Amino acid sequence: MDTIGDFLTIIRNATKARKKVVEVSGSYVRTEIARILFEQGYIMNYRVENTTPTISKLKIALKYDPTTGLPAIKKIGRISTPGLRQYSGVGELPRIINGLGSAIISTSKGIMTDKEAKRNKIGGEVICFVY
Repeated sequence: MDTIGDFLTIIRNATKARKKVVEVSGSYVRTEIARILFEQGYIMNYRVENTTPTISKLKIALKYDPTTGLPAIKKIGRISTPGLRQYSGVGELPRIINGLGSAIISTSKGIMTDKEAKRNKIGGEVICFVY
C-alpha cells in the first residue's frame, strides 16, 4: 500500500474534476504535505478533524484561479515509492522547473521543501514534486 501515492492521486483527480474540498484519512506525513502545499500557495486551506482519538480526517480546500478556473496545482506526482526509495544528498536535490516548482523532502529534521533542505544543508528522501 502506497498511502502517500494514493493521497497525491486523490488530489490530482479532484483538481481534474474541479472539486472544491477533498477529504482523506489523516496521518502525520499527509498533514505535513498539506501544510507545505498551503505554505507554497497550492491549496487554499487544510484542516485536521479528529473523529475518534485514533482516527483523524484531513480536509483540503483546493485552489483555483478565479479568472480562468484553472487549478493552482498543475502537476503533482510521487518520486520515491515503497518499492524504490529515492534518496538525495544536499547537492543532488532535484530542481523542479528550474526552481518554480517544489519537491517535498523527508529529512531527519522533518518534512520540508527542497529549498528549505538546501538552506539547512541536509538531504533526505524525495517524496514528491508539485508545480
